[in-house]
Amino acid sequence: MPQQTPLTLNAILNESIRCYADRPALSFVSGIPMTYRELGEQVGQLRAALRTSGIRPGDRVAILSGNMPNWGTAYFAVTTMGAVAVPLLPDFHEREIESFINHAGCDALFVSARLLPRIEGISLPRLRTRILIDSFEEVPADTVNAEPGRLPPFWRPSMGVEPTADIHEDDLASIIYTSGTTGRSKGVMLTHRNIVFNATKVQTIQPVTPADVFLSILPLSHTYENTLGLILPVMNGASVFYLEKPPTANVLLPALEAVRPTIMLSVPLVIEKVYKQRVLPEVTKNGLLRKVHGTGAGRRLLYRIAGKKLRKTFGGRLHFFGVGGAKLDPQVELFLREAKFPYAVGYGLTETAPLLAGANPQHIRYQSTGPAMEGVELRIANADSETGEGEIQARSLSVMRGYYNEPELTREAFTADGWFRTGDLGSFDEDGHLFIKGRLKNLIVTSSGENIYPEEIESVINTHRYVLESLVMEQKGRLVAMVHLNYEEIEAHFAHLKEEALQFVQQKVDDILRDLHTSVNQRVNRFSQVYAFVEQRSPFEKTATQKIKRYIYLAT
Repeated sequence: MPQQTPLTLNAILNESIRCYADRPALSFVSGIPMTYRELGEQVGQLRAALRTSGIRPGDRVAILSGNMPNWGTAYFAVTTMGAVAVPLLPDFHEREIESFINHAGCDALFVSARLLPRIEGISLPRLRTRILIDSFEEVPADTVNAEPGRLPPFWRPSMGVEPTADIHEDDLASIIYTSGTTGRSKGVMLTHRNIVFNATKVQTIQPVTPADVFLSILPLSHTYENTLGLILPVMNGASVFYLEKPPTANVLLPALEAVRPTIMLSVPLVIEKVYKQRVLPEVTKNGLLRKVHGTGAGRRLLYRIAGKKLRKTFGGRLHFFGVGGAKLDPQVELFLREAKFPYAVGYGLTETAPLLAGANPQHIRYQSTGPAMEGVELRIANADSETGEGEIQARSLSVMRGYYNEPELTREAFTADGWFRTGDLGSFDEDGHLFIKGRLKNLIVTSSGENIYPEEIESVINTHRYVLESLVMEQKGRLVAMVHLNYEEIEAHFAHLKEEALQFVQQKVDDILRDLHTSVNQRVNRFSQVYAFVEQRSPFEKTATQKIKRYIYLAT
C-alpha cells in the first residue's frame, strides 16, 4: 500500500481493485474465485442497495453468518459507505443476538439462511431491513426459513453502483461484541485507522504478496480473522478461500489438498488436537517408538519425520501458520519447533484490532509471543521486583476508541496517561520478547500472599497424553482441576477389549486422574499443588478463539 494512502477501508479497497483487478480475491474452496474487479463491482452494487433501503453513514448494520465470500462483500459495502459493521459470532445464542443488535441500534441485518431461524421470536424493534447474505435477497419480516433464489433481490440494476463515501480515518468502522472468558460482553469500537493501521504494521512481521493464498478457518466476525484474514490479504492482492462447512477433519483435509495454502491463521486448540490425536499416538504407538521418543535425539528425529508429513498434509506450500488467541501448549510448541513446521505466535486483543506483539517463523522464541509490533508500545505496569511480571499495557494507533455506550468501562480500560490496560500479566526478557503469564482476573492469591497462575498449571496438565484441555480453579482455599480427556484416544487404545471396553475405559479414566494428581504435583511448586482432579466429560464451552469461558465453571 502506498505511503500516502489514507488509513481507511475504502482507500485500501480502491487501491487493491486498481492494482490487482484481475487477480483472484475471495472464493469458496469448491467455487470459482471472484476477481478484485468483480469484488469492487459487487461492493458498489451492494452500497447502492443499502442506500436505497435507507442506510446512511453512521447507521449500524449487523452481519450474522458463517464465513463465505459474501461476508467480505457485505462488510466492505457497509464500511465503505460510512456505515458501521456489527459482526456477530455464529455461535452467539438468541439472547445474545437480540441484546447486541438492540444495544448497537442496528438498522439492517445480513443473515445467512442457516442462521435465519436464530432470529425467530426475538424482539428487534429498530431493525428495518434483513438481507439473506447467501444471495443478497431481501427477507420479509415474517420469514424464518428461506432458500436462496426464492426471495426478492435486494439489489437491482436500476440502483446502479454507488462509489465509496468520503470517509475519515477516525470514523467508526466496526463494533465487535466480545465473547469473553469473564461473561460480560462489550461492544468494542474500532475505527478505520485502528483496523488498517494494524493490518499495515503486521506486514513488518510477515509480508503478504499477491502470490499468497489464505485458507480461512476462524470466524470472520472475530477481530483476529477479520483484520489478519480479510483486510490484510485484500490489502495486498492475495486470495482467500473459505470452507463450505465447519472445519472438521473430513472437511479440512480435502480443502488443504485443493487450496494448498501459503498462509493460515489458527488458534492453539486446532494444532494441539492435531498433535495429541494424530502425531503423538503415531510416534508412541509401540514400545520401540516410545523408547526412541523418550530420548532427545530420538524425539527430534521422529518429530522431523512427522513434520514433513504434516507440511505435506497442509498442501506443501505453507510458509506461515499463525497461532493466536490463547497460550500455546509448551509440549505442542516443542513439537512444532523440532518438526520445523512454519508456525508463528502472536498476541493481541479485540480492543487492539488485534495484534500487539508477534514474530514470524524464523524469529520465534520458545513460549514467547515475540516483541512488540512496529507502531506498538508495550510496558509492564507495577512489575514485581523479583519476577518482572505485571500487567501488560499498550499504546498504539490500533487501540480502540472505547466500548460502545459504556463510558465508565471505557475510562476503566485506560490509565490516567492514556495506556490501554490489557488485563494480561506478562514480562519481557532481556531482548524485549514478551511472555504471557495469564489473565489478571484469573490470578489466585493464596492466604500466604503467593501468586498462582491457573494457566501455568493447566499447561502442565495438558501435556498428559490423554488430556485435551483443563481448567484450574480455587474452591474453599484449595486448587481443583477440571479435566476433559481424549476419550477417542483412550477408547482406541483399549478397543481390543471389546465387550469389556466400556467398563475398562472408565477404570482407565480413574487411573488417569490419579496419575495426573501425582505427576502434576511433582512438577509444580508447593503453592500450586492441586487438591483434586475432576473429570469434565463434555468439552468446555469456549469463546471464538477457543478459550474456555471460565466464568461458567467458576459459578458452579
